[in-house]
Amino acid sequence: MSALTLEGWCKPSPDQKSIPVGEIQFYVDGPLHLRLEEAEERLQKTHEREAMVDVDMSTMELVLPEGYGPLSDCQMRVYIHKERDYERGQFHLVGHRASDGSVIYTNAVMIDQLL
Repeated sequence: MSALTLEGWCKPSPDQKSIPVGEIQFYVDGPLHLRLEEAEERLQKTHEREAMVDVDMSTMELVLPEGYGPLSDCQMRVYIHKERDYERGQFHLVGHRASDGSVIYTNAVMIDQLL
């Protein structure tokens, strides 16, 4: 299980700029890590732009900054970042605040950095 603490952002509506909200903490357990790796492999084979991986919020232990939770849904967005001669899979948390539907998300992390 990997414990992550990432910078979080809130995008109240599509026409507004994202605002920083502070740190978001969550855990990536073995099954989620495996699904992230599978999504990365699929993207490398199919050349799709991104994949969304569902999250079991009951096991994630998500900690949001005060006033930004709870979330009505939560997924991990997986995409391929091309860097020089290689491609690396990255992901970030994406969800919607239950109170108003604002998009809450984190900075990205490379999948191969997970333990």
